[in-house]
Amino acid sequence: MAAPPSAIRTETELTIIEQYAAPSAYDPPSYAQAVKVSGAETILFISGQVAYDDQGDPAHPRDFPAQARAVFQALKAQVESGGGTLQNIVKLNTYLTDIRYRTDLIPIREEFFGKKTPAATQVAVTALGQPGWLIEVEAVAVI
Repeated sequence: MAAPPSAIRTETELTIIEQYAAPSAYDPPSYAQAVKVSGAETILFISGQVAYDDQGDPAHPRDFPAQARAVFQALKAQVESGGGTLQNIVKLNTYLTDIRYRTDLIPIREEFFGKKTPAATQVAVTALGQPGWLIEVEAVAVI
């Protein structure tokens, strides 16, 4: 079944989708750190950020506060590299390997977003992509 005419995009509408990674972030080969969609508005879809070391391994093993700060620094770098600021983030999804980290997370998140965050979801999961990661945060930003 053909898409309705309103759903069809042409090159004259200048919708551009580009994958990118902030220069200061590890750029894994298997997924985009962030995707920038430009047109009438710009929307950044930022992949889950985790605490990488310089070799792409988990940084700060067993140190939740250090990992959380590294994750929010990476998120900040991704949104700034896409042309925005943390204030442009409209949605956060946070994944914790232990829900008890929630109490440690709140003051660290406030360092970056203040008392009131954008729309947010927080869930506990049994594991993340590598055993050393304790937190992962993905975001959507509108610029």
